Amino acid sequence: MPSITVTDIRRFCRFREPMTCPQKKIELLAPAGNFEKLKTAIHYGADAVYLGGQDFSLRNFSGNFTLEEMADAVSYAHNNHAMVYVTCNIYPRTREADAISDFLTALGKIRPDAVIIADPGILMMARKIIPDIPIHLSTQANTTSLAALSFWAAQGVTRINAARELSLSEIKEMAEDAPMEIELFVHGAMCISYSGRCLLSSFMAQRDANRGLCAQPCRWRYAVVEELRPGLYMPLAEDDRGSYLFNSRDLCMIDHIPEMIDAGIRSLKIEGRMKGLHYLAVAVHTYRQAIDRYYDSPDTYKVSDDWRKALSGITQRGYCTGFYFDDPNQQLPDYQQNPPDGTPKFVGKILKKTDPNHLTVGVRNKIRNGDAIDILTSNGPIESNRIVRILTEAGADTPVAQPNDTVTIETEWPSDCKLNDMIQQYGNLPDKNLSNR
Repeated sequence: MPSITVTDIRRFCRFREPMTCPQKKIELLAPAGNFEKLKTAIHYGADAVYLGGQDFSLRNFSGNFTLEEMADAVSYAHNNHAMVYVTCNIYPRTREADAISDFLTALGKIRPDAVIIADPGILMMARKIIPDIPIHLSTQANTTSLAALSFWAAQGVTRINAARELSLSEIKEMAEDAPMEIELFVHGAMCISYSGRCLLSSFMAQRDANRGLCAQPCRWRYAVVEELRPGLYMPLAEDDRGSYLFNSRDLCMIDHIPEMIDAGIRSLKIEGRMKGLHYLAVAVHTYRQAIDRYYDSPDTYKVSDDWRKALSGITQRGYCTGFYFDDPNQQLPDYQQNPPDGTPKFVGKILKKTDPNHLTVGVRNKIRNGDAIDILTSNGPIESNRIVRILTEAGADTPVAQPNDTVTIETEWPSDCKLNDMIQQYGNLPDKNLSNR
């Protein structure tokens, strides 16, 4: 019986023409849980966003998009030189075939830049219903080898998000002969199960993780209870927050952008459609700066401490490099507290800039006159400043602005900020070092 060797697979892949483009700047792909997040991701420099509809997406608890909103999102993104990938990556039941067919037909009219799929049945339907829209294969499909790439390429897939279990050296080896683009996660939550295929939520909360309903029981606190001693909880590994048996640390590859680019991949993906606006803005802003700085000067590229500090201040469970460097200790839970200087809070978004010292702000968390603030500018590093005056919409002075207020703040120094830039602060710290203004 004839056998198929690795050499045969490589020859097949080369015959199909590799689709990776090392000479082209790597794509930064960001999550968009709703329309405001989509605008924020694009504002801070995402080349593409991924989003889901009201059904058939693995993040049913994010805001998501109606079909009408999705059409508007695609139009907005294209007008701002960004692309939109729509997720349809659940594992469906037979009874859902007609609804999925209708959804794919609607996508054919909306014209996203790609559809993200995991299930072979949905892929087959997409090839028939929307044959001219590219298909990206979800990490849920667990693609771990060049042979698997060859198979999926034969099914019409143009990009795969590689399984998270792969090392960077394995991915680089695959990319050398890949007949399609390869996408990798660069930042965000790591699932404790094999590329997300988890049954904990189904058993413990009757919510199927593979259908977008994950209750995230891997993040719950657990303890051991002896049968004859009910109510006596014995933690296995504990700090003052509890025990976390399954709680993987989050992925953060800000220190390894050159290695990821060198691996020959096409896209760096940030996890987090259910994360907040501040998380999204900081993550996209930081990785945008890192990618651009590397391409501007690869020989002198250096990781900025400001990038590490910015990422340490957003929602996270301690950082690791996942499986990329074959270090199993990277997956161990992190029981350390947040950095001693605390983490910043998102306090507002700039709605209007009257002049460099007067900014109209939509307030999200309380601010006070005299507060030190950081402005997350879309066109450069974080800008430190201070509020010296707050005016209500009626023009009256006020010492405090509350969430949902719209106020004008006067800053101590002129700001280079733009419309929709975010404002954060580490608290009311009037003695904060503002030397980088």
